[in-house]
Amino acid sequence: MPSHETVIPEEDGIPDGDARTVQERFARRVQMRVPNRHNEKLRKVLEWVNADDDLYGMWVASNVTAIERLGMTDHGPVHVKIVMNLAVRLLRLLMEGGVRPSVVSHYGMDDDDAEVVVSLAALFHDLGMSIHRADHESYSLFLAQGVLEKLLPTVYEDPRQVSILRSEILHAIIGHRTGGSPLTLEAGVVRIADALDMAKGRSRIPFEAGSVSIHSISAAAVEHVSLEAGQSKPVRVAIEINNSAGIFQLDKLFREKLRGSGLEPYIELEAFLDGDEEKRLFRSFTL
Repeated sequence: MPSHETVIPEEDGIPDGDARTVQERFARRVQMRVPNRHNEKLRKVLEWVNADDDLYGMWVASNVTAIERLGMTDHGPVHVKIVMNLAVRLLRLLMEGGVRPSVVSHYGMDDDDAEVVVSLAALFHDLGMSIHRADHESYSLFLAQGVLEKLLPTVYEDPRQVSILRSEILHAIIGHRTGGSPLTLEAGVVRIADALDMAKGRSRIPFEAGSVSIHSISAAAVEHVSLEAGQSKPVRVAIEINNSAGIFQLDKLFREKLRGSGLEPYIELEAFLDGDEEKRLFRSFTL
């Protein structure tokens, strides 16, 4: 089997659900990191992000909503860090394959600005979970708006650029929702990156809590996700699975995210069954 570049930060696990104080939760702070490739704007963005307690508090609250109150998968700082790394890696592969970001095509900005857009949209796309799961994408917009009003002027001196970038980031946030219609390359990238946070362990909480469904079983079957330059298209998504049930994640869930993303012409996907035998994921199922 070909080797693949790991794009998920493996040092971070899913925060556990043990009751902790605010101080204890912040003490376990996840640092947002992504290879900046001498992108000084992105370096400044992440420096600001890692120093802002209000933003981190929203990520903590999002995870409490998702994991501890709804029994869902991680939607907090680990999730958004993974999505950011996937989004930046995906965008870079697309640009290396000759695909131009929308802020470059429509506003004459550069590739570094496109990386800022996808990074911040990825980091902010689930902020609304801190309020409620229902319609969280819309709630993410006004929460992100407040953060962007503080953050962007620390990186960009021109208020006109700030206005454009804020609009592009907010569009990429709302475009990630089911039924969303991304109108920019950057929004499509964030939508796909969010869908690719499916590697094993990411579904651990509902699965170990006894949720036996095609969703939990298929998610538990995904071992590894990686991105690399494609052969017939700019990007190749390689997925290792330990059980054929994992195909549901790809054929049903990922396909739905890819459809309408605008990235259909640029992505090829291949799944590999890990090992010679399939892993048994459950013993019995009753209704």
